[in-house]
Amino acid sequence: MTETIERAAELIAEARLGRRRFAGLPEDCRPPDEAAAYRVQDALHARLGAAGQGPLAGHKIGCTTAVMQQFLGIANPCAGGVLAPTVRHRVGSFAHAGFLHVGVECEIAVRLARPLPAAGAPYDAAGVAAAVGSCMAAIEVVDDRYEDYRSLDTPTLIADDFFNAGCVLGDQVESWRELDLAALEGRMTINGGELGRGRGGDILGHPLKALAWLANALAARNRALQADEFALLGSVVQTRWVERGDLVEIEVEGLGGASCRFD
Repeated sequence: MTETIERAAELIAEARLGRRRFAGLPEDCRPPDEAAAYRVQDALHARLGAAGQGPLAGHKIGCTTAVMQQFLGIANPCAGGVLAPTVRHRVGSFAHAGFLHVGVECEIAVRLARPLPAAGAPYDAAGVAAAVGSCMAAIEVVDDRYEDYRSLDTPTLIADDFFNAGCVLGDQVESWRELDLAALEGRMTINGGELGRGRGGDILGHPLKALAWLANALAARNRALQADEFALLGSVVQTRWVERGDLVEIEVEGLGGASCRFD
């Protein structure tokens, strides 16, 4: 099993580093389920880190809202890693040519003030809240790196970080406990035109339920969320693909905003 995990990670890493559209994994090393997919993802992070693309700075959770579950046709949350060199703060700039088919999402993110160890699982929303140091508005940058992503199975998408290609994190709001995270409305515009809005409660009923899901999923792999790591909790709007020169802006009431341009 270790050999097939490493072979899958090698093939995905080669495509990522070579910026080549990925057709999928051969059957002999395709992860048979999500548990195996996360093992491939871990091996992929090690390879990308060795190639100078790391370290891992945070996490993303996809398919935590009905709009994204319907868009991708996947009914359960899926996690990926966010590599440190792809993270921007408040105002981001990205080279459009550095992606194969780049898109953006409007998210609520959290940064941890203390770890959530595997020994503390299972967690619920109340249990993870004490570890959250701040909340932020965030843009997730995603890349459709595939010949046809709809033809790929969910474990393969998970193995490749579930589309993640970076993010822009807004200012940290440490007084987030004064806010009703489920009631906060987020909206996204591209070149000034609104393209979607949603509420924090769209994220599994409450954003911190998504964080609890991630903590429990990592605990099942004997891993933990660490202090100072961040987590993108899911998009409240459908993914929007962007063109060269586009200006993307998001705003989440109570948490501020973030923007990025694709030059």
